[in-house]
Amino acid sequence: MKNKPLNRFAKTAAAMAMIAAALFPSLAAAKQTLRTALLPDENAATVIKNNAALKDYLEKATGCDVELVVTTDYSSMIEAMRRGRIEIAYFGPLSYVLAKSRAEIEPFAVQVSKGAKTYNGVVIANASAGIKSISDIKGKTMAYGDQASTSSHLIPKSMLAEKGLKAGKDYSEQFLGAHDAVALAVQNGRAQAGGLSKPIFEALVKKGVIDPKKVSVIAVSPDYPNYPWTIRSDLDAGLKKKVADAFYNLKDEKVLKNLKAEGFAPATDADYDVIRSLGKILDLDLSKF
Repeated sequence: MKNKPLNRFAKTAAAMAMIAAALFPSLAAAKQTLRTALLPDENAATVIKNNAALKDYLEKATGCDVELVVTTDYSSMIEAMRRGRIEIAYFGPLSYVLAKSRAEIEPFAVQVSKGAKTYNGVVIANASAGIKSISDIKGKTMAYGDQASTSSHLIPKSMLAEKGLKAGKDYSEQFLGAHDAVALAVQNGRAQAGGLSKPIFEALVKKGVIDPKKVSVIAVSPDYPNYPWTIRSDLDAGLKKKVADAFYNLKDEKVLKNLKAEGFAPATDADYDVIRSLGKILDLDLSKF
């Protein structure tokens, strides 16, 4: 008899908990946090600021909390994905290939720009260095971004190789970590030439960071598959679909402008076989990147 009040209290508490869970589902279970890694193409503060609108959009579209992450370089981004410290990552084509070989991830969306799922890299030169073509880079210093960068290393290096120029033999190379650092180094004369993404270079010119009178584009690469958005394979299928649909249905002009995109289309791992082939052509041991 003495336990009846306690039993009634327990039943009442349980009932109230069920009602609260029904009325306020967020109290019943913590929100999923989607740690979303962005490319360290520019300094971290700039990347975070430019993608604030993307964070807000994804939170509304998925119902999850979104934490933007900018790693120090591509290698740390790949390692973070491998260890399950991030759920979504925006890789360059080469860094995706490297990450795919180390982690259980899958591409789900690719950026569409000017109606295409491809983009280009450029080789630029200091206007006063007397470089008019790739062949003129012989004996000069070539600036690259990150070693695991596609358009700021793999693509421009392959363009030089096609002209018979080999790093360390025909020209010296330096790695500066980011695309904007490459453009600035060429503009300031610390490197006579450099390689980076065409969209990023054009954006730097538009912002006034780079003066087209001081830096010229001497070569444009063929088309290559654009940067993929990837997600961990072990996440819930429903969540993965929700994230993918958020990208496919993205219409917010502010978000798209910051991403330099018109929209997003589905992506597959096979799309990046051409990047794997480039590594073989250059005789690069991708496992050492």
